[in-house]
Amino acid sequence: MEKGDAGRIGGVAVIVAAGGSGTRMGGSRAKQYLPLGGIPLIVHVLRRFQECPLVGKILLVVPGGDIPFVREEILDKYEVAAIASVTAGGRERQDSVRNGLSLTGEGDGIVLVHDGARPFVTPALIEAVIRAAGETGAVCPGIPLRDTVKSAGDDGLVSKTLDRNRLWAVQTPQGFRREVLLEAFRRAGEDGFYGTDEASLVERTGRPVRIIRGAEENIKITTPEDLLLGEYLLNRRGRVS
Repeated sequence: MEKGDAGRIGGVAVIVAAGGSGTRMGGSRAKQYLPLGGIPLIVHVLRRFQECPLVGKILLVVPGGDIPFVREEILDKYEVAAIASVTAGGRERQDSVRNGLSLTGEGDGIVLVHDGARPFVTPALIEAVIRAAGETGAVCPGIPLRDTVKSAGDDGLVSKTLDRNRLWAVQTPQGFRREVLLEAFRRAGEDGFYGTDEASLVERTGRPVRIIRGAEENIKITTPEDLLLGEYLLNRRGRVS
């Protein structure tokens, strides 16, 4: 995708949602600040988008009390210069993304939302999401499920075996035309609805969401085991970003 293509759909803003505490990791530090290859995990994430020429601005959402630390020990120390704003997160992820969305403007034709704990997003995937969002208005990447998936009731008894050929494990970045995402958040706010991702908010407005193939290495670091896998992926790449 050429930079001129992005220009026809407006600028591209990325909301990096890193407002959580990462309690499943244990320890005293939120997972987004844990070292991966000797560098805080969130730095890897931010650099992926900083290196993409199609991205116009990055809006980083972190816990409010972390903002001074993030400015001094993350952005300044590791020279992450593309950050347009650092803002405080909310009670839930959806509240944090809403705070980031409020900092976008009319010139931001496309808005991407990315987990602050997915450090291995690829340039090809970022560009594919931007392109698809410009074409369809709403897109999320995913990986087709390989395992058999069953639905069970509260009693633990299987009620149905689902067709895995139609099931996807969804990733980020998810991408939207800004007006589509604003409308989805407006309706969710009016209804008091909280979804598990941004695409689910758009879906309930009746707007179709396209799913595209994600990247196998685009894992989310959630547990200590994920962090070990992340170190392996870095070593396999043969470099530390």
